[in-house]
Amino acid sequence: GNCYDNAVAESFFSSLKKERVKRKIYASREEAKSEIFEYIEVFYNRKRRHSHLNQLSPMEFEKLQIGT
Repeated sequence: GNCYDNAVAESFFSSLKKERVKRKIYASREEAKSEIFEYIEVFYNRKRRHSHLNQLSPMEFEKLQIGT
């Protein structure tokens, strides 16, 4: 296989670990699931600026693409 096949997933999980999970102890599995869901659906996919999107959030980038 291609050595870059997993690069996107590895980059995402690295960000998740650094920004949300590292050194955190969750009181329950549900708390962990809720926190990770919030990170992915609310922050990472909508607000977090991405270098490969010219420092735009995915929502900002999508609006620019639709507008053109």
